[in-house]
Amino acid sequence: MNMYDASVPVFTHFLRSLSAILKKAEVHCAAKKIDPAIILSARLFPDMFALTRQVQIASDAAKGAGARLAGIAVPSWPDEEKTFDELQGRIARTIEFLASLTPGQFAGAEDREIAIKAGGRERNFKGFAYLETWAKPNFYFHVTTAYAILRHNGIELGKPDFLAGGQ
Repeated sequence: MNMYDASVPVFTHFLRSLSAILKKAEVHCAAKKIDPAIILSARLFPDMFALTRQVQIASDAAKGAGARLAGIAVPSWPDEEKTFDELQGRIARTIEFLASLTPGQFAGAEDREIAIKAGGRERNFKGFAYLETWAKPNFYFHVTTAYAILRHNGIELGKPDFLAGGQ
């Protein structure tokens, strides 16, 4: 397996799942006459990020990993989304960015030096270790937390919604 196949299709698949579960949440809000802002600002615990921020970070994790592994600059987008439609737009932009990457850009990515700042410090990885021990786990954490926030707030979701890739 090459680094492109181990990253871009995986991120794309789960971003589509995230999009689909957000759509279910939006439909739920309309059906139950719940102000969407209540769900978008929901969190699992007071010291955790709200749903909106979980989606933004999942987007950042996917585009950041794709860019770093491709050896290009990470696109920087402001975190201004406040509605389901705006979050859907961000997910769509992330998928479009990932689709613009080519397998050729990932040649040698497993050994590429990757440096990131996280938690106030710089972390250094080789590409393979970055993807498997940092980028994917971080991405999954935020997608899973978004799912858990929605499920906790009564949106009817199951494991197939998480795994299905929006299908």
